[in-house]
Amino acid sequence: MKILVTGGAGFIGSAVIRHIIQNTGDLVVNVDKLTYAGNLENLRDIDSSDRYAFEQVDICNRAEMGRVFAQHRPDSIMHLAAESHVDRSIDGPAAFIETNILGTYALLEVARSYWQGLADQRKQAFRFHHVSTDEVYGDLPHPADADDAELHLFKESTPYAPSSPYSASKASSDHLVRAWMRTYGLPVVVTNCSNNYGPYHFPEKLIPLVILNALEGKALPVYGSGDQIRDWLYVEDHARALYKVVTEGKVGETYNIGGHNEKQNIEVVQTLCDVLQDLAPPGAGRSMKTYRALITHVQDRPGHDRRYAIDASKIQRELGWQPTETFETGIRKTVQWYLDNLDWCQRVQAGTYQRERLGQIR
Repeated sequence: MKILVTGGAGFIGSAVIRHIIQNTGDLVVNVDKLTYAGNLENLRDIDSSDRYAFEQVDICNRAEMGRVFAQHRPDSIMHLAAESHVDRSIDGPAAFIETNILGTYALLEVARSYWQGLADQRKQAFRFHHVSTDEVYGDLPHPADADDAELHLFKESTPYAPSSPYSASKASSDHLVRAWMRTYGLPVVVTNCSNNYGPYHFPEKLIPLVILNALEGKALPVYGSGDQIRDWLYVEDHARALYKVVTEGKVGETYNIGGHNEKQNIEVVQTLCDVLQDLAPPGAGRSMKTYRALITHVQDRPGHDRRYAIDASKIQRELGWQPTETFETGIRKTVQWYLDNLDWCQRVQAGTYQRERLGQIR
């Protein structure tokens, strides 16, 4: 099978591609615009594979995407290309509207035209897999404000109530994908995942930001009291789940993917500090004795959701997937990866990977 992955140079997309190339016999076409978060170094372990091809194309460009489909003839699409940082969406929502909504619309139209031209057998096997987020559901009751009976989880049937420009743009794209199935018959599947973490995570996100700031003796910013709760999912577990869905998922279904790891943000930061204390204790020249001393509470961001938590029982029951990493094992692997790959981090922070990437494109 040949799978076209959009956003394949990003954090989750690159994990998906690495999983497919390293653990299956399938072929992958990676389509990525290579914005600030797209980094071909994320794929250095597999980019010499003869089952991998790269196309630097913006999904909003329908003509170029039409060429990619016609040239590579994929059997399925995994759509991960998206602007994904909530803080950036608050400061500049236009890019989120363009990529997440208009880009998904453009991709749906190209995919629909391509799918309609396939022979019957390939047409029936084709899948458009749209990868989304649990943030589309809004937030859940917090233990500080509710009793145990109210502490339910996000289910696939939970009504949408997005809070940020980012989550609103993803909710819109989810609705577009389902409408293209209802109206045109395009065979789609949708997944909504909880917070991912792991190797190659862009340093603006909480976990890599804390790791790298701590190693440099910088403040570790925590919004408000840090009592916001998220469900954490190791990115390689997520990649396995996504492949399961695109190959085995039922057309028209939605699957929630979670890590069964509800943690307060302050707990996450404290755990990172403690793991770093074990693996890379502060140097003698640093003024602080523990990384926890760097934790700094800052003003909360607007519209900050209090709690996310995924009910992943459907994908476990129907497709046999469940996470293999606990938060404790996954976070230790993550910290060790960053310690072992500080050169990658330094290139990302300096932006040199962006200046060099034209030479990487084959």
